[in-house]
Amino acid sequence: MLAVVLSVREGRLGVLLWRRGLAPQAGRWALPGGGVARTERLRAAIHRHLAAKVDVRELAHLEQLATHSAVRRDPRGRVLATAYLGLVPDDVEPHLPADTRWHPVDALPTTAFDHRHFIAAAVERLRAKLSYTNLGFALAPREFTIGALRRIYSAALGYEIDATNLNRVLTRRRVIEPTERTAPSGQSGGRPATIYRFCERELTVTDPFAALRPPR
Repeated sequence: MLAVVLSVREGRLGVLLWRRGLAPQAGRWALPGGGVARTERLRAAIHRHLAAKVDVRELAHLEQLATHSAVRRDPRGRVLATAYLGLVPDDVEPHLPADTRWHPVDALPTTAFDHRHFIAAAVERLRAKLSYTNLGFALAPREFTIGALRRIYSAALGYEIDATNLNRVLTRRRVIEPTERTAPSGQSGGRPATIYRFCERELTVTDPFAALRPPR
């Protein structure tokens, strides 16, 4: 079992990795995970490993990602690995052990085994679902301004997007809605920004044919 936990950290999409202390591939960065007990379900196992190994207990979303079965993926013997994609909102700060940290997905260190392939698949899955579902709820705080949401979407997608267009698209699809509150004005003054929230905080398909694309 492996967990690809993604979150926007310091303006960049990051993945949670821990440094292996034992052979094989000691010193390399790896995805958290472990075995499955005989009477344990897969989702329960991944939650257990995340809580025990990297102290991550708050996932806004979790879904099965992929299974790799290459014969020589682990030098210790034939090991099949099933990975889950987990998402953490950018305002949640898990207490990480000293050997664990967030790494930008566009600047990964040398990873153990075939973990880089799982990470690539997770990033691709996230970016696709941001187009046609409401999955942004799992990366964002419960309430936010459009400017803050634009920064989260831009980091997750890997390119800058326009705040006005994002607001129009997500409001039209009933993904987000305004609250009755506004954010305090900044030092430069100006009109206070409206605070928004996601209409639903469970995964739903909002437009099966939609696609968010980078500007030309």
